[in-house]
Amino acid sequence: MKPLKEKVSITLDEDVVCHIREMAEEDDRSFSQYINKILKEHINKSEK
Repeated sequence: MKPLKEKVSITLDEDVVCHIREMAEEDDRSFSQYINKILKEHINKSEK
């Protein structure tokens, strides 16, 4: 069975990381969960 999640490594600008960390904390999510959430939202939006 294929895993539902895959680990990836990306490089982000420091200011982007700081902003996302703050937004994730406000949303009570981990950094990874929040990035996954906003990427899914972007994908759904761009498919319409």
